[in-house]
Amino acid sequence: MSGAYVFRRFRAAAGRFIGAREGNIAVIFALSAIPIISFVGAAIDYTRANAARSSMQAALDSTALMLSKDLTSGTINSSQITAKATAYFNALYNNKDALDVSVTATYTPPSGSTAATIKLDGSGKIVTDFMRVAGFPNMNFNTSSTTTWGNVRMRVAMVLDVTGSMAQDGKMDAMKPAAKALVDQLSGMAATAGDIYISIVPFAKDVMMGSSYKNATWIDWTDWDNSNGTNTCTGWNSWGSCNKWTWTPASHNTWTGCFTDRTQDYDTKNTAPTTANTATLFPASQYSYCDTNGAQIKPIMPLSYDWAALKARIDSLVPTGNTNQGIGLAWGWMTLTQSDPFNAPAKDANYVYKDAIVLLSDGLNTQNRWYNNANQIDARQRILCDNAKAAGITIYSIQVNTGGDPTSAVLQYCASNTSSFYLVTSASQTASVFNQIGTQLSKLRVSK
Repeated sequence: MSGAYVFRRFRAAAGRFIGAREGNIAVIFALSAIPIISFVGAAIDYTRANAARSSMQAALDSTALMLSKDLTSGTINSSQITAKATAYFNALYNNKDALDVSVTATYTPPSGSTAATIKLDGSGKIVTDFMRVAGFPNMNFNTSSTTTWGNVRMRVAMVLDVTGSMAQDGKMDAMKPAAKALVDQLSGMAATAGDIYISIVPFAKDVMMGSSYKNATWIDWTDWDNSNGTNTCTGWNSWGSCNKWTWTPASHNTWTGCFTDRTQDYDTKNTAPTTANTATLFPASQYSYCDTNGAQIKPIMPLSYDWAALKARIDSLVPTGNTNQGIGLAWGWMTLTQSDPFNAPAKDANYVYKDAIVLLSDGLNTQNRWYNNANQIDARQRILCDNAKAAGITIYSIQVNTGGDPTSAVLQYCASNTSSFYLVTSASQTASVFNQIGTQLSKLRVSK
């Protein structure tokens, strides 16, 4: 067989191989499967690493808070921070994928107006299942948490529904110990007097301040004077009929101490009242549930750190009247405001302040000064909540819904975020919810 013949046969076979199409799909699939499988595997490995990192973040946040509390109370000193951080973190972090986990703590003492801080840095790795094929046998992760205290102070308004329906299903009986436990939880965060202030704002359709305020310049008596008094005949005609009546407002000494909603649009603001603009004043009311019997709405208690007195006020609450969440929220905001009627303590420029409102209600809005329609009342309340949140107020809202009412859209809207709204379907859940809010308030001190 000649060399030329062999060459011709080889050339023909090579041409047929180059032109062949029958096996190309299998070859292409085999080649493309490698990156596809690699991408899917990388996503799985990344998800495991991200879960390990998220768990580490939560453990670091809690560890930082506990360390700052221990250091402030004198339970530990600065030389013990690292050891205590490791102990707390190891007790909290239990992700099974994480390896070579380490935590370091850096303490910066306070200096002048600079706050004390503890910074925790955590790191670890996971062994990859898929990425090792691409030459990455491990995937590292890290995160940190910083707690700041000493120059961070907190003021919290507890706005509590005391309407008649709170007497049902054990709601009032559950709210009282839960609210008192929150007072205890918050007071435990105070290292010195004034670090934490709390106000108590019971509300129904109206709110109570007490008749001792009858001479305050920030009260609008217009509607009260027009509704409370006597109409006396001061002129008679020849037929013995009265042709002139004179209205005499009752003495303000007979006022029972309640207030209704402010004139619009001040019902949605915390504008300081001034006699130069009577629309900014707070209208007195003679609400039937503000009398002096046992079912009386209890007076608002301004910001205080007298923990025993705050808890005593909570204990005194009784259920009565109709629901107007907006007025409770508005007066709760006013208790945090440095103007009449409460003149909250001035804020020291050397401190950072966090203001919050905890709003609990068991029902939907039914009545206020302006409306008997829930949709209209809710619309005003949404504006109020927008204004308060824009002013830096953090709002936590709780709906105690033991009767199968619709979930309150306005309470959800008012909450600062989705995790700040709580739906309670059994009175027994109230304590847990207040405890969760206390934990969230503690975390307002954590920066990441």
